Amino acid sequence: MKVNLIKTMNCVFLLMLCIVSQTAIAHDTHSHDESVKKWFIEKDNITIQGNFFMYKNGKVYIEDTQGKLFSFPMASLSKTDQAIATEKQINIMNLNSGILKPKVMIDNTNLYQKMTLICLMLLVFSYLLYQNPDRSKYKYLASIIYLGALFTLGSFAKKAVSTTDPLLVTAAFAPFSSTVSTSYDASNFYVNATGIPAHTMMVGISNHGWQQQVPMPKCYVSPNYWQFTLNPVAAATPVPVSATHFTKGAIAIATNGVPIFNYHTNTGVDSYTDGQLDNFGGHCGRGDDYHYHIAPMFLQSAANLPIAYGLDGYAVYGSLEPTGGAMAALDANHGHLFAGVYHYHGTATAPYMIGNMVGVVTEDANLQIIPQPQGSPVRTENWTPLNGALITSCVPNTNNGYNTSYSLNLVPGYATNYTKLSTSPYTYSFQYVTPTGTTTTNYNGQANCVVPNLSAANFIALEQNIKLFPNPATDILQINVGDSDLEKGVQSIYLYDLNGKILFKTNHFISSLDIKNLSKGNYFVKIQFENSVVTKKLIVK
Repeated sequence: MKVNLIKTMNCVFLLMLCIVSQTAIAHDTHSHDESVKKWFIEKDNITIQGNFFMYKNGKVYIEDTQGKLFSFPMASLSKTDQAIATEKQINIMNLNSGILKPKVMIDNTNLYQKMTLICLMLLVFSYLLYQNPDRSKYKYLASIIYLGALFTLGSFAKKAVSTTDPLLVTAAFAPFSSTVSTSYDASNFYVNATGIPAHTMMVGISNHGWQQQVPMPKCYVSPNYWQFTLNPVAAATPVPVSATHFTKGAIAIATNGVPIFNYHTNTGVDSYTDGQLDNFGGHCGRGDDYHYHIAPMFLQSAANLPIAYGLDGYAVYGSLEPTGGAMAALDANHGHLFAGVYHYHGTATAPYMIGNMVGVVTEDANLQIIPQPQGSPVRTENWTPLNGALITSCVPNTNNGYNTSYSLNLVPGYATNYTKLSTSPYTYSFQYVTPTGTTTTNYNGQANCVVPNLSAANFIALEQNIKLFPNPATDILQINVGDSDLEKGVQSIYLYDLNGKILFKTNHFISSLDIKNLSKGNYFVKIQFENSVVTKKLIVK
């Protein structure tokens, strides 16, 4: 009897250990079915059958079974379909960028199953051990099995990964492409802007917060641009955004091209609760540079793209998760993992956006993150807070400047106006208006900056030049990039299926591709140049 019990116990454990081992090491290969699905347009109470084609400018494009494209605002879809569309767009962006980085994720259903199985195994082992009269022989085995179970449970914990898709970042800045231009390489993302937003500035600052500064465009233009890494690395010890760290310069860049500073001032107070910020959470610094000090929550769109990016490379979202769901609980850094990738969130209370810099950054002796661009001041005076001043308006004038009107101790009739004179060298004329008169001071300074369109023209030209034919194709695909110079500039050509699997790759230009062995369906051909990438859809019949 005793021998049979021991044999039974060993057999049960060998069987259960095999099951647990298989579930613990199994890879999750699940993905959404790429076949035709029904999309529910909740706003109009209609459905359409088709495949996700792309997301652009707030709209989801769906291709029906006849090859016709339909577009709908992302917000008009059901929440479930919004989540599916967002995931598909991110997958396509990963495909286009060529950065197919792993994302460590947890399937919670499988996790609960594994935990239940392990607990059941421990219960059975405990029962069998209790029934065995000679339990002393198994005391070491019991310790080993219990510890092994704990380590197995611990192995299911989520892990952070470093991945920032440049096309997702580009999409976040795209709504402001008329005033902001972006580019990227294998390491960094670059933002060119003047730091002047479309919304009203300065109005809303309380009666002790204005330092007599006015908004002037800054040349945050290549090579003096904003930049952050596309390969963020989690710091061993995140550095706090506090009254003693990062008190000068920006900690993030908003998607409208406006820098975001530490919410603490250089005197250590909360700039928002102290009344130093306007209705949009910003003000001008001592160099007449406009910037925010809290999260620009008004930039949250229906597409739920990031509203900013920390200079450590991690995204900042608004009050919702990327898929549109309610914001999950935040950690001590004011963010969390989502689908295996870390991001921050903006809130209405301190620390408003970033509590600690999760990513590795370099802080210089001036307590600012480097590298970051510098805006050259025009005025040389050391302006100080003007107690009793209330700004009533700040509007652009017709001479490349701003007119800022305010009252002082409830007395109206004050203003600080500036214009850029047309003569060269560039001169700025400032008028300081009081109820009793006006004084004028001229300052030498930089020209108004023009933000370059870094990639659109080249990209459009490439898109127009590159041809895949025949398309649909059956056996041989011809590739034509337009001319021999462009052929020499091709760095690689990839062929992907809709799941992002690489079916073919070459590190030089080829004019034809054998596709006889491909199944019928849709594919992508990605052609990589030094500074551009073009992706074309291929249909195989």
